[in-house]
Amino acid sequence: MTTYEQDAKTLELPWPFTGREEELALVRRSLAAGRPGIVVTGPAGCGKSRLVTEAVRGTDCVRAAGTPETRGIPFAAFAHLLPEQVTLHRAVRLLSGVRLLLVDDAHLLDDASAALVHQLAVHGRTRLLVVARDAAPVPGAVSRLWTGELLPRLALEPLPARETEELLALGAGGPLEPLTAHRLRRLGQGDLRLLRDLLGAVRDGGLFTPVPGTDERAWRGPVPVTATVRDRVGPALDRTAPAERETLDRLAFAEPLPLPLDSLGLGILERLEHDGLVHVDDHGAVRLAHPLLGPVLRATAGKLRARRLAGAPGRCDAALAAERTVLLRRVEQADVRPPATPVGEWLVAEGVPVPAGYAAVRARCARLRGRLREAAAWAREGLQATPGDASCRTELHLATAQSGVPAPDGQEGESGAAAVWAAAARGDLGRALAAVDADSAYEAVRLGAPEGAAGRLHGVFAEHADALARGDGPALDRAAGRLEERGFLLFAAEAHAQAVRAHRDPRAARTARTRAVALARRCQGARTPALSGLALGGLTARQRQIVTLAAAGLSNRQIAEQLTLSVRTVGNHLYSAYARLGAGDRAALPWLVELPDAQPA
Repeated sequence: MTTYEQDAKTLELPWPFTGREEELALVRRSLAAGRPGIVVTGPAGCGKSRLVTEAVRGTDCVRAAGTPETRGIPFAAFAHLLPEQVTLHRAVRLLSGVRLLLVDDAHLLDDASAALVHQLAVHGRTRLLVVARDAAPVPGAVSRLWTGELLPRLALEPLPARETEELLALGAGGPLEPLTAHRLRRLGQGDLRLLRDLLGAVRDGGLFTPVPGTDERAWRGPVPVTATVRDRVGPALDRTAPAERETLDRLAFAEPLPLPLDSLGLGILERLEHDGLVHVDDHGAVRLAHPLLGPVLRATAGKLRARRLAGAPGRCDAALAAERTVLLRRVEQADVRPPATPVGEWLVAEGVPVPAGYAAVRARCARLRGRLREAAAWAREGLQATPGDASCRTELHLATAQSGVPAPDGQEGESGAAAVWAAAARGDLGRALAAVDADSAYEAVRLGAPEGAAGRLHGVFAEHADALARGDGPALDRAAGRLEERGFLLFAAEAHAQAVRAHRDPRAARTARTRAVALARRCQGARTPALSGLALGGLTARQRQIVTLAAAGLSNRQIAEQLTLSVRTVGNHLYSAYARLGAGDRAALPWLVELPDAQPA
């Protein structure tokens, strides 16, 4: 009964429409007068129906939909629009007067309904909005809508990570820490319906815990196996034979480690691979194919079976150490593109403490990639296991300082990069530059003083320093491109931002600004001196004027009096500007508007 109540609640309170602005605009343009319409396809649960519903909101739209149960009944999808006995010719005539027809789940249409939709497209009097699922058998009359070029086709991809995180924050009632958001995205596999069910189960089960010192919430522990989760993977499991189920159970209790191919029956594996239940990599390691299979199999195993299959404590230690070694090697090679690290992520998700040394390396790699909130989350994981760990404490200070948040008194960090960014976060660039040492020479480049790094850097970092010292905009853009290729997204954003000021060609400056803004948006709220003022290019002239005054410390009333506006108008402009800038309140504006004045050391 609880499941049905939860489902009813979900239907009453659907998630708000988030992201997909470009796709929404494309669909709406396709439905304008004189246009034939459009076909929208995509994987299950990616938001196709929600997109088209938003596109036709406020219009005079007639709806029809296919269902699995009625695929053998002629014209079943249009039964509410047609008389009981009707021919295809008459059905076309009757529906030709409809100005806009939305056909959802067109892959489930009966043959007669599919032929009707095709004929309406051929006649061209009715604008058609047709929705079909990828990787599902589609009636030939429907597929010929786009293969025969009767209608354009929009192939919808899963919602991007950033928009998914915004959706999760709305559904959870507040922001989620990055490791939790990543876990939910991985479990959902792009299916927003499944994601909504998982989020609801975690939220309603009281499994979220506040993250100290932030407004974020985290989730650790086993996956709640809801009815929707079981329905997603249960039918495939129900078709397995006892020997196949035994193999699946062994894989489930081996997680996060795979099992070697030669330890399992080859014939059984071939059948499971054919059914899409297991994945075999190029090294002969076997894993479950879907991240929900393990939780469902472990939840349904009896106590005795679980005790027999459970691994020994410490079985992940060697694999965790190997992941740490790979990450350190990447940092040494100046390439921080993320490798696969399933063991550490699984342990943290399940609430198993990870060594502080591993957590500090994960935090460092995330910070170098510009994933500052993720870096802080990994540092906190290490500090939970070892509260006094110096490496995790330093990584936490660096991540928060580069987000523009000064450290509390007495927690600035002892030396090196931590001291540099502790001073920079307070706006004291003079002291920040004075704290630069041989080990933190690149921080001087990021702060706009490349002369402090002369002869101390190598590779792409030296290229960045040299280009900045010469004021060479094109060379800064090239260095930014190389930094981005190696995963240093925040450094690349800063190099592009520095190129904006160095370019003599206004067009090149605009291009550099666009690239810098796009990269900075992927860096989880980074606010560094190089990025200051960058986001203002996305505001209207009036918004820039008001934001600049607000950053200078003027109240809404003072701004209104100076610009001869109402206080309410000023507030509305600031609210819109906050949304575009990614700022929560006025405290963030000085970082986004202008470079803090350097102060003497």
